[in-house]
Amino acid sequence: MTRLRVPVQPALLCWARERAALTIGDLAKRFPNYEQWEQGVAQPTLKQLEQLARVLHVPIGYLFLNTPPEEPLPIPDFRTLPGRTERPSPDLLDTIYLCQQRQAWYRDFLTREASRPLPFIRSAAIKQNPVGVAADIRRRLKFDVEERNQIPTRSEALRRFIEQVEAAGILVMVSGIVDNNPHRKLNIQEFRGFTLVDGLAPLIFINAADTKAGQMFTLAHELAHLWLGSSGVSDVQLRAFPDSEIERWCNQVAAELLVPLEEFRRVLRPSEPRRDALDRLASHFKVSTLVILRRMAEAGAISREDFWQAYEEELEHLKQFERRGEGGGNFYRTLRLRVSRTFAVAVLISALEGQTLFREAYQILGIRKHETFQKFAETLGVR
Repeated sequence: MTRLRVPVQPALLCWARERAALTIGDLAKRFPNYEQWEQGVAQPTLKQLEQLARVLHVPIGYLFLNTPPEEPLPIPDFRTLPGRTERPSPDLLDTIYLCQQRQAWYRDFLTREASRPLPFIRSAAIKQNPVGVAADIRRRLKFDVEERNQIPTRSEALRRFIEQVEAAGILVMVSGIVDNNPHRKLNIQEFRGFTLVDGLAPLIFINAADTKAGQMFTLAHELAHLWLGSSGVSDVQLRAFPDSEIERWCNQVAAELLVPLEEFRRVLRPSEPRRDALDRLASHFKVSTLVILRRMAEAGAISREDFWQAYEEELEHLKQFERRGEGGGNFYRTLRLRVSRTFAVAVLISALEGQTLFREAYQILGIRKHETFQKFAETLGVR
């Protein structure tokens, strides 16, 4: 029996492959005739095309178009990483789309609950002093530097920071993969976080491929975006002094929030060796030593020229000692972090009360089995 072949434009196949950052050789391992498909001398079957679309993480409908579609980022792009390309990866796009879907669901949920908009969203202006804005964020979140100093590890400090942000009404989702797919890892060289501004249901996403200390600064940076009312994708470059006025301002707010300059100058010891100072102050404020270096430059403790050299040396030091990524651990604890505890509880309650279909709840939480759903609800204390 002859299998029906599907006519596909070779240019579409080439576009989808490059979009997924794969080579012809990569795909030939799964599809022996792939090179012939892209050359236009052979055609895949419908089943093969469906499998190819899954491998390439592209909607199969795209492969039936005459020309490749435009896929701009759906939110502003504030990234400055030198290695990035103009075309966003499928992983970044799908992560933004998923977060937008979750945000829309949560906004509808809060609307039904008659919740009021958060007063601090869009409450700041770019011309405001970052010190005052950081003080307002600290007050709203009850974010106390001394309390953070007493927390033993950066992981615990980050967890506490996220709890404080969520208690203020902001969804925080931290993941190093797309949805719950461990085969689709997010690239820290592409982005570190993004913000979806909304008066009722603001959302911050943090790339968990970064270090815990790096995630602390990204979260603080994205909070500044919310206060400013500016959605966007960020790479949060501490090395650079960004050209974007918004990114410069958000970095200044984040640095002041995490390491208030007045407190920093108080605990700084001028005669202390730099290595000792970096380690001590990073532990005191629970931030990266790169943030401490940046504050040293801003406090006038080191020159701008010394900063560049010291930054490169410290970056190499961190590469040797800091382990990146989410790692393993308890699935349900990790899931709670990926989808936001606040969001997860809302979806679980809504489904159990019959307001949301279980099928929709599974999809939006990224789970497949009812047993997983029930266990997740138990771990969060939802009955």
